[in-house]
Amino acid sequence: MHKPELLVIDDEPQIRKLLELTLTSNGYLVKEAVSARDGLIMAANHPPALVLLDLGLPDESGHIVLQKLRKWYTAPVIILSVQKSEEDIIRALDNGANDYLSKPFRTGELLARIRSALRDLPGDEAETDLHFGSLEINLATRTIRRAGELVKLTSTEYNLLALLVKSCGKVLTHQYLLRAIWGPGYINQSQYLRVFIAQLRKKIEEDPNHPQLLLTESGVGYRFVS
Repeated sequence: MHKPELLVIDDEPQIRKLLELTLTSNGYLVKEAVSARDGLIMAANHPPALVLLDLGLPDESGHIVLQKLRKWYTAPVIILSVQKSEEDIIRALDNGANDYLSKPFRTGELLARIRSALRDLPGDEAETDLHFGSLEINLATRTIRRAGELVKLTSTEYNLLALLVKSCGKVLTHQYLLRAIWGPGYINQSQYLRVFIAQLRKKIEEDPNHPQLLLTESGVGYRFVS
């Protein structure tokens, strides 16, 4: 059975030892890097299934490492950090992190987050016909159906939904969505996002007042869940 390889980028020996013991005993292969430079080199030479990244690295901020990784690395990145301010969490998510756990963390919760991140990866990148209950989304033809009926979306509505669906399970921040859909000049125009999210919910949710697919992460952003 194939064992997923995880890359730990962390300069704390105790954390690396804990992660190695926890992850290997749960069926993962573990590679370790103690600096930003080493982590980026290892990720480039042998791209892992998932990266566990500390923000407080000795040679470069983990935020910068994340930005560099996201120029080419598309697999999940989970942040493990003693930095737990809302600003740090939002910045990491904006830069492309899939999840964020503050140290000290519970190993059971970490394992659950890893399983979730790996489970959300598409098994076949060519797969374009996605099903979420009664909702069907075909990314190749840009068509949406609910309970078999064609759903008409504007171009902006579709682009917003597709962005969220492609990051299924991951929180996308307000700023990230505004920048991606409307451009950098709109990152403070959160009213645009609220209006379009409300419109999408009316069209794809069984009950727009109690959404099951397009969820609000209060104060942070939105998440599409299967």
